[in-house]
Amino acid sequence: MSSSQDNSDNEALAGARERIDALDAQIQALIAERAGVALDVARIKAERQRTDFYRPEREADVLRRVAERNDGPLDDATIMRLMREVMSACLALESPLKVAYLGPEGTYTQAAVYKHFGHSVRAMPLPAIDEIFREVEAGNANFGVVPVENSTEGVVSHTLDELVGSSLQICGEVALAVHHHLLSKAADLTGVKRVVAHAQSLAQCRKWLDRQLPGVVREAVSSNGEAARRVAGESQAAAIAGRAASEFYELPMLASNIEDEPNNTTRFLVLGKQQVPATGNDMTSILVAIRNQPGMLHRLLTPGAEAGVDLTRIESRPSRRQAWDYNFFIDLEGHIDEPRVRQVLEAIESQAAMLKVLGAYPRAPIRGRSTFRRPDVEN
Repeated sequence: MSSSQDNSDNEALAGARERIDALDAQIQALIAERAGVALDVARIKAERQRTDFYRPEREADVLRRVAERNDGPLDDATIMRLMREVMSACLALESPLKVAYLGPEGTYTQAAVYKHFGHSVRAMPLPAIDEIFREVEAGNANFGVVPVENSTEGVVSHTLDELVGSSLQICGEVALAVHHHLLSKAADLTGVKRVVAHAQSLAQCRKWLDRQLPGVVREAVSSNGEAARRVAGESQAAAIAGRAASEFYELPMLASNIEDEPNNTTRFLVLGKQQVPATGNDMTSILVAIRNQPGMLHRLLTPGAEAGVDLTRIESRPSRRQAWDYNFFIDLEGHIDEPRVRQVLEAIESQAAMLKVLGAYPRAPIRGRSTFRRPDVEN
């Protein structure tokens, strides 16, 4: 390459870098301006004694418009993640949110917290799902995030059981693509004598474990973060967990993406005390107890079909009232404030022994993988 070509290339690079520097300054100034407006909002709400600093429907609408405006080259998920972090930081200036989740640090539930709320929240790890419900009900946390179902292994029964007696509302959902890794300080697979993980993760990696670690003891614990914490000080044990747990507990990855189903996705619910207005892309979740009569379940499902309301999920759990008596958890597309959805709920209630609305909330804007970094806020 000639020296003149070299000089031309260097000038072009220098010019591009100058443009980037100028754009960075503009972006920074606009973020600072946005943060200033957020402080104005906080002042106005304080004067009016309003406490609704976080509004799920408002955030869902903002992110929807972000995706609609996006012309690339960044994809929708990336541009929405960046905008969510700006929103999260500005909201923290108004009133920092406390969000309880299934801990310890490094769990997929923590990843779901940051995917939904951004990293400028105070994430509070708790050891059990029922404790998350209690902390939010008691007002010690603004919101809670709990797993509710996995695309491979089905529902998380503890979450469904807690919803029965709780006064909390479902305020949102998070869908997270889950990739399991084998974490250990063992030199290789031959050095692993015990595998520790949440029971669902052990099930999601069953074929891989049978093939690669036959005969190795499998131990179920409360979460994958707890699994990583337990094996961090051992040399012959391995945990099944995510990349974040590898970083938090300084555990090398012996094997990556060991889940049996590559499209493994977990859905999480956001729990709070507020009712969320409609956004136009919503879900309503209900709990139904039915009378023990022939054809009753069919009669419950018929109104949705007749009104053109899609029932996207139905799960049964023992009611604990008597043997062979069940509660049904049903998700419907649409918001309870929509006439067609109200019509379906009224028809179901007329047939049911009991109907409880668990929440109406925005659907997850993008169902996919979340990035995860070490938080800068206290836990």
